[in-house]
Amino acid sequence: MKTNNPALLAVLASVAVGALGMTASRAQELSAPQRPAFYISEFAVTDPEGIKPYSAQVESTFEPFGGRYVVRGGQIASLEGEAPKGRIVMIAFPSMEKAQAWYHSPAYREIMPIRHRTATSRVFIVEGAAN
Repeated sequence: MKTNNPALLAVLASVAVGALGMTASRAQELSAPQRPAFYISEFAVTDPEGIKPYSAQVESTFEPFGGRYVVRGGQIASLEGEAPKGRIVMIAFPSMEKAQAWYHSPAYREIMPIRHRTATSRVFIVEGAAN
C-alpha cells in the first residue's frame, strides 16, 4: 500500500503497536506462574458415626476441581504454641479460583451440613507461593 497521507500512516502505526502490546501483555499473563491454593481445616469430630457419609463423599467433590489431599489427619508435633485440638486436613488446588469454586460448588454444599452437624471446625483457603 502506497500513501502520502502522514495521518493515515500514524493511525496504522498506532494500531500495529497497540496490537503488539496487547499480544505481549496477554503472553505475559499466560506465562505468569500459577499460584496454588490450599484448603485447610482444623476440626474435631463430635459424632464419629454421623461424619462417615461426609468422609465417604468429600473427595469426589474436590477432584473435579483439581484438588488432592496433602494432609488428612496424622500425627501432629507441636513445636511452638498450642497444638490444634482436632485433626488437620489440607487439600491442594491448582489456584485460589479452583479452591473457591469447589467450596461453593453444589456438590460440596450438599454435604457441608453433615460436617457442620458432626464436627466443630475452622476452615480457610490460603494462596501458596508461585510455582
